[in-house]
Amino acid sequence: MPADGQRRNRRQEGAGLMKHLDVARAYQRAELCALPADLAAKRPDAGNWKQYQTRLPTDDELTRWFKRDRPICLVAGAASKDLEMIDFDCAGEKFMWWKHLVELQSPGLVDQLVLERSPSGGWHAAYRHESEVFGNLKLAERSVVVPSDEEVEFYGKKYKPVKVGDHYEVRLTLIETRGEGGIFLCDPTPGYALTQGTFEQLPVVTEEQRMLLLEIAWSLNELKLDPEPDPDPTPRIGGDADGRPGDDFSERGDIRPTLRAHGWTLKKPGNNEYWCRPGKSHGTSATLKDNVFYVFSSNAFPFEPGRGYSNFHAYTLLEHGKNEWSAAASALRREGYGNPYIAPAIHIGTAEPLADPPPPADESKNPGPIPDSLLHVPGFVNDVMRYSLENAPYPSVPLAFCGAMALQSFLCGRKICDAGDLRPNVYLLALASSGTGKDFPRKVNSRVLFEIGHVNALGDKFASGEGIQDSLARNYSMLFQNDEMDGVLRQINLDRESKRESIPNILLTLYTSASEVYPIRTKANQKEDGHIDQPHLTLFGTATPQYFYESLSHRMLTNGFFARMIIIDVGKRGVGQTPGSSRQLPDVILRIAHWWGDFQPGNQRKNLLEVHPEPRVVPYTPKAAKAVSELQRLADSEYDGAHERNDEIARVAWSRTCENAKKLALLYACSANHEDPEIDITAVEWATQFAMHQTRRQLYLATIYVSENPFHAECLKLMRKLKEDGGQMARNKLMRAMRCKMQDFDQMVTTLMTQGDIVPIEIATKTKPAMGYRIA
Repeated sequence: MPADGQRRNRRQEGAGLMKHLDVARAYQRAELCALPADLAAKRPDAGNWKQYQTRLPTDDELTRWFKRDRPICLVAGAASKDLEMIDFDCAGEKFMWWKHLVELQSPGLVDQLVLERSPSGGWHAAYRHESEVFGNLKLAERSVVVPSDEEVEFYGKKYKPVKVGDHYEVRLTLIETRGEGGIFLCDPTPGYALTQGTFEQLPVVTEEQRMLLLEIAWSLNELKLDPEPDPDPTPRIGGDADGRPGDDFSERGDIRPTLRAHGWTLKKPGNNEYWCRPGKSHGTSATLKDNVFYVFSSNAFPFEPGRGYSNFHAYTLLEHGKNEWSAAASALRREGYGNPYIAPAIHIGTAEPLADPPPPADESKNPGPIPDSLLHVPGFVNDVMRYSLENAPYPSVPLAFCGAMALQSFLCGRKICDAGDLRPNVYLLALASSGTGKDFPRKVNSRVLFEIGHVNALGDKFASGEGIQDSLARNYSMLFQNDEMDGVLRQINLDRESKRESIPNILLTLYTSASEVYPIRTKANQKEDGHIDQPHLTLFGTATPQYFYESLSHRMLTNGFFARMIIIDVGKRGVGQTPGSSRQLPDVILRIAHWWGDFQPGNQRKNLLEVHPEPRVVPYTPKAAKAVSELQRLADSEYDGAHERNDEIARVAWSRTCENAKKLALLYACSANHEDPEIDITAVEWATQFAMHQTRRQLYLATIYVSENPFHAECLKLMRKLKEDGGQMARNKLMRAMRCKMQDFDQMVTTLMTQGDIVPIEIATKTKPAMGYRIA
């Protein structure tokens, strides 16, 4: 019978008072130092137990101790033939993560270790090392800020907070080792249960394997390096790291010559270097990575074990001694580190200092599709929507809204503007799958334009940029209803040279030229250049959601054409219905449409196509004007913050937020009262909510679809797969969904875990638990 089977039998049978004595003797035969333990205090209960750090107990001692069942602990280190145990505390929350990362770098290594659960839900991972082990090491910790110095409890343990600066905090140990001189309680102590292997058959790991186990645990540390005392009298200059010699040396200095001068030797070069302390010829005592010198050894004076040191801290300890910071800083300054002291400039005046740029908007939260409550505009737009919803085979509020807003935009084009000469031309894009009824709102608009004699102003497909120009040259005002916007959007990504004649560029130029004279190309039979006087183009396009999202890119989201589009996610198809009995357009719709068709602003008598139009200015009420100014300040503030973060996508998005809101408010006013429109506070508040939602939705989509490179794109795809499956998925299922090589898959999950985007979990199955991942 295998050893682990024997162990289970010993626990299950309860074969008398000698059970724990039998286990202790088995440990002794395996050269493990087993002692009785005080379960509550978690320490040995064997008198002067320090002697057992260098020898095994005798059989007589074991017999005396375990006449009755008592908790058992093992002494780690040399006493147990270089036993070391990695202890995962805080309910073992980092264990699965550590196990997964080790498996990726050294497949099968964790399967060799002895694994054990503790009563609190933690884990023990035990092994023997081929050489000596260090003392106990803290590998991963977490700092928790608490409101006061009153005792608090975390994971069943009580902690006394300490004051750090102006607040109190508790430091939790997530992962630590039990090494030379350390002890740990173990099976068959009540609450401790082996899940893999037995202590009698501990594996022996190599130096490289052990360092891998410890380094991965250390990589899960949530604490930054302890800041060194900072007595250097030279202030920082503008907050730059190179203002003081210590900061400068930590940033760009090289600690290696100093280490070698004091007897340290480099054992293994690379991105993560292994160093051996003075007086030792084999093994590893510390690592050096990213200018952090992390010491494991307890015999590496003047360094303390289980702590990381910056370049400056290590230099100070080795060259000048503990706490000799000023002497070290002065020496480094003589070597050229740091800048000379410069007194801060004094500004005289009454102006308040500029505020720091605002924190970025939380782009990780999905605002979702535009709520139906924002898809209602009083007056003409609602009338057109009502007709569409009553007569469409599959009524859709988002599609009806897009159609009605496009119709309103076209009807008042070149006829109204706001006080800043902003025009009502808008580009609407409805994301709708096949069969959702996207054709009906287009038919409604076509019928309205036919009834009022403007059917020639209808356009559908974009043959070319020049074709759009030709249509506007004939009509000056156009309503394009395009069902192939997927292809137009793809041109943004394909047009690497940003050709002037591409459809997106033509549409962008027309959008910004609505209040200007727009020049067009000269044809072969023309003697003079042509132009379009204040062109108006309204676009009502539709695209398939899948292709739209897949085409999103950094290039698209920073393109001016895309930033000006109003994008509405239609969602699932509406409930089918029998269309209304009346096929006739309501009189109210036709009456208002005719009014707009006949409306001639100002004192003009000639057709608008033949003269320079003078649009009617739609005024703001005082409250509305103030609200627009506040929105502008908010958008500008977000823009400045994005600029500080060098976030081009956010910068472009916020640059158009206020403009889009003002266009929407203008259309709202014309819909509510076509004869005497006025932009009031209700219109601005609605338009602000709408535009802000659009911007936040665009920024959210950027976080889940827009990639910097192909690998990043695959990582985003993996995150979407998890979200689509409820936030978590078994490893094998997720790998099938990704359809990629195992090596690429492992690289993706490792990157996402390191970034804190996902965490490894165990998922219950009919047989044994399966490895999986969950969104953090």
